[in-house]
Amino acid sequence: MKTYLRNYSNHLIVVVGIAILVGCFSCSSHNAIYKAPNVNAFKAGKLPAPPGMVYIPSGTILFKGSLDSGNVGKNVSVSAFFIDEAEVTNKQYREFVNWVADSVAVTDYLNDDQYFLETAGEQVGQKRINWAKVKKISPIWKSNNSSIQERIAPMLEMQGNRRTLNPEMIKYRFSYLQSKGNSKKEYVTDSVAIMPVEDIWTKDFPNAQLASLDANYFTHPSFDYYPVVGVTWRQARAFTDWRANEMAATVLKNSYLNGYQLSLSLPTEAQWQYAASGKLDPQDTIAGLRMTIDGTEGKKKLAVNFKQGEGTYSRDGATFTLPVKSYMPNAFGVYNMAGNVSEWTLDAYSPSAVVFVNDLNPALLYDAETKDSDALKRKVVRGGSWKDNGEQLNSETRNYSVDYEPHSYIGFRCVMSAFEMPTIQSKTRKY
Repeated sequence: MKTYLRNYSNHLIVVVGIAILVGCFSCSSHNAIYKAPNVNAFKAGKLPAPPGMVYIPSGTILFKGSLDSGNVGKNVSVSAFFIDEAEVTNKQYREFVNWVADSVAVTDYLNDDQYFLETAGEQVGQKRINWAKVKKISPIWKSNNSSIQERIAPMLEMQGNRRTLNPEMIKYRFSYLQSKGNSKKEYVTDSVAIMPVEDIWTKDFPNAQLASLDANYFTHPSFDYYPVVGVTWRQARAFTDWRANEMAATVLKNSYLNGYQLSLSLPTEAQWQYAASGKLDPQDTIAGLRMTIDGTEGKKKLAVNFKQGEGTYSRDGATFTLPVKSYMPNAFGVYNMAGNVSEWTLDAYSPSAVVFVNDLNPALLYDAETKDSDALKRKVVRGGSWKDNGEQLNSETRNYSVDYEPHSYIGFRCVMSAFEMPTIQSKTRKY
């Protein structure tokens, strides 16, 4: 079985300037359904963000190894970047799955010239998919055409009376710059099975009645705008690579293209903490997280999705996850950086990371191999989730999970590098 290869190493070309960036992986119907309320977002010199993302200006956070009183941490600065305004949704991730499934179906099973571009001089195995043609029947694995069904049968399986994809057949192959801490970095190619674990709810909570979530959460349209879960760190990173190239394909049509190369990835934990804090400076006393909003008759309503107490989940409006644009965004315009689902970050986990990471754009990167111990596979998880208590919702709280382990309470969002806009303090003379 072949897997479709992406070989752009998480880089895309995109304009950064006064022109509005276009083309990012977005969901216009989602924006229509979940209209953002008026918020006091950052208004100073800022780049127009790609659709679905917001611009975060450079700033400073107090970075701690833990919340212990003896760990005072240190100030670190973070350069400007774009971040998804909301967690990646089931609908967005399904588009990724269907793209990979279509690629496998066309290249491995259909072998029909009508689905490939006619390009002279290409060698065997180098044919390019004609996506304009494929999208007319996408997703191919759901086709009712008996001839197509027969040919793609090996990539499908039956769950009860439901036809679904065989997870072992749906793999995304891509290249990235492997990091082993301070050792030599090199480009490697990885192949990742990208199907989320749909029955993750029952696996996480075996003594609870959650079969309906197993059967419907990822696939049913009513959960389209809920955060995707059951996704490993490795799968989340594969998604960022695919999305980077999907963005590039559209942005390349922008007449303002100037050839900047910018990366799309999971956020570093410093980027994540800074975006979650909602303030430019750690000395700012304004609360970065609104736990409540004003309700009727002077009463306060919870504005974060979390576990309020033992056996008490529903006072915030939900017992499990909520749509990704529920509640109010923070001062940067970012939704649910606390609660709903915890989120993968790019960093490897170390309790003493604060001691040896740089004080400018810190990141602790380590790409573990299969043979490595689980201690080397731990990745930082941030934010607290629907099943966590209030103590986990602090923007400084750090946790971890191993990179191959999915959960019903961990999702993710993407970031893209950006350039800073000059601010008033840098204006010293006329040009």
